[in-house]
Amino acid sequence: MISKQLLKLLFEAASIQRWNDHIRPEHFTELDKQAHKMVYAYVLGKMEETDRGVTINWRSLIEGALFEFFHRIVLTDIKPPIFHKLMAEKGEQLNRWVLYKISDHIAPLRGNFLQRMVNYYRSADHYLLERKILRAAHYLATDWEFKIIYHLNAGLYGLEETKEAIKNQLEEHYDLAGVQKITLQKKTSHFLDLVGQLRFQQRWAQSPRLPRTSVMGHMLIVAILAYLCSLELDACVLRSYNNFFAGLFHDLPEVITRDIVSPVKQSVAGLEELITEIELWQMEARIYPLLPPSWHREIKYFTENVFESKIVKDGEVCIKDSAGINENYNQDSYSPLDGEIIRACDHLAAYMETYLSITHGVKSPHLYEANRELFMRYREKEIAGIDFGRMFAEFKI
Repeated sequence: MISKQLLKLLFEAASIQRWNDHIRPEHFTELDKQAHKMVYAYVLGKMEETDRGVTINWRSLIEGALFEFFHRIVLTDIKPPIFHKLMAEKGEQLNRWVLYKISDHIAPLRGNFLQRMVNYYRSADHYLLERKILRAAHYLATDWEFKIIYHLNAGLYGLEETKEAIKNQLEEHYDLAGVQKITLQKKTSHFLDLVGQLRFQQRWAQSPRLPRTSVMGHMLIVAILAYLCSLELDACVLRSYNNFFAGLFHDLPEVITRDIVSPVKQSVAGLEELITEIELWQMEARIYPLLPPSWHREIKYFTENVFESKIVKDGEVCIKDSAGINENYNQDSYSPLDGEIIRACDHLAAYMETYLSITHGVKSPHLYEANRELFMRYREKEIAGIDFGRMFAEFKI
């Protein structure tokens, strides 16, 4: 089961500031960087599949991203040149330290997850393509940030050296189809720029809160929670993949509409449905033209009716419940997706956002009200055998 300590660990990344020895936007965090990196990784992986006909091991790619995320949280804000030198000379010892710090948090997860994390740290020669995609995604997301801070720091000692180092790393990954397309700065690059704007959209904009989190960071938290819940369900590979990326993209339309809080959506009859219609229309007009047509069906599966559990049967999307998927459709051939669980993970992430701020001493009526309402909604809730009531109770104020 997902432990309280692991849930709190995920949010530590929201307090790790990036580029904190440079002039930068107010809120450049490790959580947002890792979220953006995962969107880059999705694009790079899909490009290898569609352009090169390569088979990607998506479970290894997703879990590799999670293992690297945990690694970065534990080692916090070590400057990249120092980090890479330390890993080159003391990598085994550092990996052991990371495992020592977090193995107790990971151990309760089902599916032999901890052992796969140990193997990932110890065996760098496994899943070479997936590791390369993650490295390329890391440097592309870093380059995206650097382009923003470059002009703010003009003349700063070492800036040109940093620029050259990033470009050299990107060149090392130029054999990937997606890297080539992204560096052209055309449609694919525009999509990733647009998604990147979610890093600047703050959650709970009407309330002071600590740590502050963006829509982008929230999307990654939901994706990780949905994936960890998939482990608890012993989900098939495609179900785990769908749950992770539906979680990652569940707020993608907000790059167009911005974060409209639930009380506003529900304040006028029919308003929520109208907002959904506008989001679908804007996705068609602004998002899908930036992506290859062969990806559209999957992105729609991830983002439309995202909080409905569903399968694909005889080429048609069929709404089911997650308990029914457990019993009858937990097979790749049905492409199952647990929208109910993604919704619960979305609420759990929001609940934790209120809990962390209140316990840090930054409080408001909005946070207290949301905290209470979410707890009451989930205090005895179980979905497909997952005890969300227990997880919510762990963070009761």
